[in-house]
Amino acid sequence: MALRRCLPQYSTTSSYLSKIWGFRMHGTKAAASVVEEHVSGAEREDEEYADVDWDNLGFSLVRTDFMFATKSCRDGNFEQGYLSRYGNIELNPAAGILNYGQGLIEGMKAYRGEDGRVLLFRPELNAMRMKIGAERMCMHSPSVHQFIEGVKQTVLANRRWVPPPGKGSLYLRPLLFGSGASLGVAAASEYTFLVFGSPVQNYFKEGTAALNLYVEEVIPRAYLGGTGGVKAISNYGPVLEVMRRAKSRGFSDVLYLDADTGKNIEEVSAANIFLVKGNTIVTPATSGTILGGITRKSIIEIALDLGYKVEERSVPVEELKEAEEVFCTGTAAGVASVGSITFKNTRTEYKVGDGIVTQQLRSILVGIQTGSIQDTKDWVLQIA
Repeated sequence: MALRRCLPQYSTTSSYLSKIWGFRMHGTKAAASVVEEHVSGAEREDEEYADVDWDNLGFSLVRTDFMFATKSCRDGNFEQGYLSRYGNIELNPAAGILNYGQGLIEGMKAYRGEDGRVLLFRPELNAMRMKIGAERMCMHSPSVHQFIEGVKQTVLANRRWVPPPGKGSLYLRPLLFGSGASLGVAAASEYTFLVFGSPVQNYFKEGTAALNLYVEEVIPRAYLGGTGGVKAISNYGPVLEVMRRAKSRGFSDVLYLDADTGKNIEEVSAANIFLVKGNTIVTPATSGTILGGITRKSIIEIALDLGYKVEERSVPVEELKEAEEVFCTGTAAGVASVGSITFKNTRTEYKVGDGIVTQQLRSILVGIQTGSIQDTKDWVLQIA
């Protein structure tokens, strides 16, 4: 098997680790203004865990206690942020997100370690991606420091909603949107930055459930120079309709081809894709149309440390037939095995389950994120 061939110096994953790592939006309206209610730390709940059935958490929205909010000043800089109780965010349908989808979103998670610590995974990368995306869309944005502080305050205020070890995570949504009046497609005069969260279970509780994907050939994707490097709210509109059609036919998700040639695979709806071929792992290059996911970046670094060859390049759709394994990466799913891909009514199946490259990479990533593997690369930020 590829794992044995590429790691003669490491007989087990644990020996590798000792060498390498050592260690909602609430409501249904579009957002516009924030009703301020500054909440001190003394007002927060003190109990260790919220009264939740953590074993059956699922993915439905669970309203936590607090949100973080701040607005930009006329000079483009952001005011000092504050915590607001859920329900005190006033949403105006006449502006904000309805302003031609002028908004950016990020997705990240807070984990509870075995020792009770609360951890964030590489939050500075989410902060940088939002800042870069805002610049491309002519939006004001919080600084990296403000972004991370807002996320930290949100998690600390909602600490009782961070699931116990192994039960899931607190899924966080930092959101930036135009909240001032604007004319046509002009940039808004001011912007609001919110951070809210909801506890969710592990995407795949057993780690072996597999996706079955359908290759979509109709919907146009972003062209070179498009918004692939930006998590813009408007990007998701056409994707949701295609996902709905695929799910109605029994598929888990959609794999898209590039809009330029229609011959190369790009990404799954909200995830990056990887093909395993022996000792080589192949993934489409982030050439301007594909979002460079943070989980994607981390998995590539782990794979390289393990001794795999990683190729970031154009991947012809026909190459799907040559892969032994296929997996997707993203904040929500982590590392998710793909069991089959259907293209032009032809179904190709892949290896799933324990003892495969996908599971090895997933186990290491989860170990780092939850603190069970020592983090010598400083990927994890301990906040409590």
